[in-house]
Amino acid sequence: MINLNTGFYKDLDTNFEQAYSMALQEFSHDDLIQMLKFGNIPEKQIAALKLDTLLSEEEVQVFLSNLTGCDGKIREATALKINKLITEQTSLIPMLSVQPERYAMASVDINGNICRLIIDSVLIFKSNKDFSRVYISTILKFIDEAFCELDKFIFRDKKYVINKQLFKLYWCLEALKIFVKDIEPVKLYNILYRASQEKEYTIREKVAQILQKTNSSEFDDLKLNLKDDENYYVRQVFLNHPSIFN
Repeated sequence: MINLNTGFYKDLDTNFEQAYSMALQEFSHDDLIQMLKFGNIPEKQIAALKLDTLLSEEEVQVFLSNLTGCDGKIREATALKINKLITEQTSLIPMLSVQPERYAMASVDINGNICRLIIDSVLIFKSNKDFSRVYISTILKFIDEAFCELDKFIFRDKKYVINKQLFKLYWCLEALKIFVKDIEPVKLYNILYRASQEKEYTIREKVAQILQKTNSSEFDDLKLNLKDDENYYVRQVFLNHPSIFN
């Protein structure tokens, strides 16, 4: 068994040097799991990247615990490895499609790379009805929270505070694209209507992309409004998909 240095270094150079050194080494499967349990930042990061499979539910729990609530380098390495494992080893999909709340939290990580990797993984987990039910519920809660916070803001609020909520809303809407047909139409309409009022064009663009996946006449007014949006990229969604209006 390896001896772990469980200190959290304060300087990036030391972290990088240790990570680089470890990347050149070989570790047993058990060593990697121990590093994921007890390691410091570079140890957990390298362990997640080097892990080539998971052998038990206990190992899954240890592995997924590094997806949230820790350093960004660890979270991104874990998100990357989840995506790789379920793509290359489909037998691991049932084992990894657990903890939907954690996946929802990772879907709105402050690191957009993590958001994208996790949402791509959730697309693969979608067939698990229990996972999807809890994941959707959590994402809808996050959307309600984002709207609530955005409605509180006034012009004196710092821009980064507002942008944080817009970023969260953006990735929630991206996640919602996967589950358009699984959400009650009235609930979906209310979300899309509220989001379509945001001044940030990327939010309206995301609404347009979701509308692209709906064919109910209930959403026609939203489609028509965004079809003539002031922003080119929002309008372009409809230009690229004229069948939305058929």
